[in-house]
Amino acid sequence: MVLVIGSRDEARVEKVCMIAGKIMLMSGAETHRVEDTMNRMAHAFGVENAQSHATPTGINFSAGMTEVNNFVRISKRPTDLHKIAEVNSISRKIVAGELSLETAYDHLQKVEAEPSVYKVWLQILIAALVSGCFVIMFQGTWIDFLPAFIAGGLGFAVMTGMDRLLEIRYLAEFFGAFVIGVSAYLFVYYGFGLELDKVIIGAVMPLVPGLHITNAIRDMVAGHLLSGISKGVEATLTAFSIGAGISLIFAFI
Repeated sequence: MVLVIGSRDEARVEKVCMIAGKIMLMSGAETHRVEDTMNRMAHAFGVENAQSHATPTGINFSAGMTEVNNFVRISKRPTDLHKIAEVNSISRKIVAGELSLETAYDHLQKVEAEPSVYKVWLQILIAALVSGCFVIMFQGTWIDFLPAFIAGGLGFAVMTGMDRLLEIRYLAEFFGAFVIGVSAYLFVYYGFGLELDKVIIGAVMPLVPGLHITNAIRDMVAGHLLSGISKGVEATLTAFSIGAGISLIFAFI
């Protein structure tokens, strides 16, 4: 169902599409998914020739090729799949004609203002549990489960705290990996763990940029070469930061 609107409503359509794209991109969505969602919403509200262009650091959108271009800068891109799902749900309702322009805008503002579904302490607990489970998955022993659990939780907590203090996320990941390396080494050195390599590998897994790697590949396959390459470079720098933090420990032992 396509709603027919007048030209005076185009500005409101642009606001709805921009806020939807902003939420998705800031929550870790692929750029081609962001563009597709914005175009579908605009078409549902009667804008036939909407133009959208998303990169990992910004979104451009206009109601037509000769219309005024709107731009929003994206500086932080934490992962929040819940918000992506919420925007997708709103988008489907818009396309189905179940939401008006004003109602859709109100819903999107509420989604944007929502805090993360998972509290920081819960994220740290989950990261710790995942770290221990990865040790077992990599054919480690249950003796190394608890050291990896503690090291992974400490590393993720340090990374989260440093990310709030520093503007460069790669430094936060470096310090998180460094703490993991120190913790793992001390645990094994004092007999609390057996295999240092298994403990470290399991503990760093919550820091690994798996979503960025996946999004980079999906954007490349979808033809978004600029976004795919930039996300691939971002994932590479993250992996380098993690490796540098761990390597620093081995340089002194």
